[in-house]
Amino acid sequence: MTTMGAGMDGQAGRRRGALLTAMALTATLAVAGCGAGDSGARDSAASAPERAVAEGGVEGGAADKNSGTDAEGAAGAGAPDLRVDQRAIIYTGAMRVQVTDVDAAAREVTAVVTRAGGFIGGDVRRSADADAEAELQLRVPAAKFSGVVEEIAKLGRQQSRDINTRDVTEETVDLEARIISQRARVDSARRLLARATSIADLVSLENELGRREADLASLEAKKRRLADLTALSTITVSLAGPAAKTSDEKAETGFLVGLKGGWKAFVASMTVLLTVLGALLPWLVALGVPLVVLLLVLRRRRKTPALTAPVSGPPPVPAARSAP
Repeated sequence: MTTMGAGMDGQAGRRRGALLTAMALTATLAVAGCGAGDSGARDSAASAPERAVAEGGVEGGAADKNSGTDAEGAAGAGAPDLRVDQRAIIYTGAMRVQVTDVDAAAREVTAVVTRAGGFIGGDVRRSADADAEAELQLRVPAAKFSGVVEEIAKLGRQQSRDINTRDVTEETVDLEARIISQRARVDSARRLLARATSIADLVSLENELGRREADLASLEAKKRRLADLTALSTITVSLAGPAAKTSDEKAETGFLVGLKGGWKAFVASMTVLLTVLGALLPWLVALGVPLVVLLLVLRRRRKTPALTAPVSGPPPVPAARSAP
C-alpha cells in the first residue's frame, strides 16, 4: 500500500510539473508575443507619419510640377505677355526750355540726339536776340527716350513738359494677322490666274489680283509706319530766349498798356501806309509825269487860237444922205 501510494504521488508530481512547465512556456510565449506586437505597433506608428510625409512630398512635388507645367502651358497658349520690352509702345513728348543762348542750346540738343542714335526731323528758328526762339523735332530710339528728355531739360529752365504713350500691341498683332491672311489670298489669286483658260476669266482674275495686292501693300505700309513710330520716339523741343514770353502768360491791362498798344498799332499802320506809298511811287512817277505834260500841252493849244485871231470892230455906220 505504501508503495502504491508513493507511485501515485510521483505520477501526480510529474503531472503538476508538466502542467507548470506548460503554463510557464505559454506565459513566456504570450509575453514574447505581446512585446513583438507592441514593438510592431510602435514601429508602424512611428513609420506612418514618415511614409505620409514622404508620400505627400512626392505627390506634392508631382502636383507642383504638373501645376507649373499647366501654368506655363496656359501662359504660352492664351495669357498675354505683360512685359514692357515685348509690347509695342509709341512715345511722344513736347517740352519748352528757356535758355540763355538759343543757337548754342540748339547745337547741344543736336549733339544729344546724335549720341543717342537719333536725328533731327525738323528745325525752325526765329532769331531776335534776347527773345529768339527755336523749335526742334527730334527722333530718338524708344529705349533712349527718357534719357534724352532729362538731358535736354538740364540745358536751361524747363517751363513745360508733356509726355504721352500709346500702346499699339494689339493693333500690331491684328495687322500682322491680316497681312498673313492677305498674302494667302494673293497667292490663291495667283494660282487661279495661272490656271485661267478663257479671256474673261483671265481679265477678272487679274483685276481681283490687283485689288488684293493693293490691299496687301496698304497693310504692309501701315505695319512699317507703326514699326517706325515704335522704334523711334518723337520729341518736340521749344527753346526760348531770356526775353521770350510763354504762351500761358496773362495779358497786361491798364492805361499805359493801352497807350503802348495804341502807339504800336499807329506805328504799324504808318509803316504799312509808307510801304504801300513806296510801292506805288515808281508807278506814279512813270505814269503821272507824262500825263501832266500832256495836260499842259493840251491846255496851251486851247489858248493859242484865241490870242492870234483878228480883233473885229463894230460894224460901219452908213453915211447919211443929204436932202435935195
